[in-house]
Amino acid sequence: MISIVFTYSGWISAHPFLFMILGILAVLALFGLLLFPFLVILTFFVEGIQIIVKEGASWTNFLSLAFALGLIVYMIGFPLLAGGSASSAALALYAVVGLAVLYMLCVLTIFCFSALLNLIHVRKRHDLDYIVVLGSGIMQDRITPLLAARINKGIELLKANPRATLILSGGQGSGESIPEGEAMYEYCLQQGVDALRMEKETASKNTEQNLLYSYDLIKDPDAKIALVTTRYHVFRALVLARRLGIRCIGYGSRTKWYFTLNALLREFAGYLSLTWRFHLRVLAVLEIPNLLILLVMWTFQ
Repeated sequence: MISIVFTYSGWISAHPFLFMILGILAVLALFGLLLFPFLVILTFFVEGIQIIVKEGASWTNFLSLAFALGLIVYMIGFPLLAGGSASSAALALYAVVGLAVLYMLCVLTIFCFSALLNLIHVRKRHDLDYIVVLGSGIMQDRITPLLAARINKGIELLKANPRATLILSGGQGSGESIPEGEAMYEYCLQQGVDALRMEKETASKNTEQNLLYSYDLIKDPDAKIALVTTRYHVFRALVLARRLGIRCIGYGSRTKWYFTLNALLREFAGYLSLTWRFHLRVLAVLEIPNLLILLVMWTFQ
């Protein structure tokens, strides 16, 4: 875009109105670029408070608010402290921390973009053999709205795939009177789903077991499999499936925006728990110049 503007700069300058429009657009773009980090902070701050008010003050519900406060400390507090110090080592330390934060923000951006791409399906599938719906917790024996959205998405796919079998996956957790898979199965019967087109998996305790135990019910190694979970959870479920050697595609059900932001941070933490060795090695290589400078500064200070 910039090269085009330079190429036709003479022609553009000869048309004052066009020149004024381009100038205004450039100013708006620059303003938006400068404002974007603060909009991100504001969004996570507001939504972080909203999820605590609506969903309760559990540790996981503080993620959005903690993320916003962390960005405020990094962008405003830390520069003020480092800038007010006469120590070159303090500035070098800020560079080390800054690179680590920038790298993790880049990884988070790639994670979010990858999660979005895995939700896009250009065409509707009508050749699926198995549709695995991952459980998410129930209240005693009652389906929660979050889990109902997953099941409804699975039923929607089942109707579009006449050969498919619906696998409802989830064991019994704390505060649950029956396994999740059992409750999901009964919910589907109430929705009019044919019992002959369903199977239930009731032993799993986490996503990895959801995948392994559900895959044990699938006898065909060449089966076309779809995973159904909440949108923010799809990418990590697919990463786990790939690590387990399970070939599948993912479909996501909707949930509330404020809940999605917080859950996306939780999913990112889960993703890092799977890949932390790789990212630690990459970050170590990137930080070598800064660490050497920091070492020199502290040595000769």
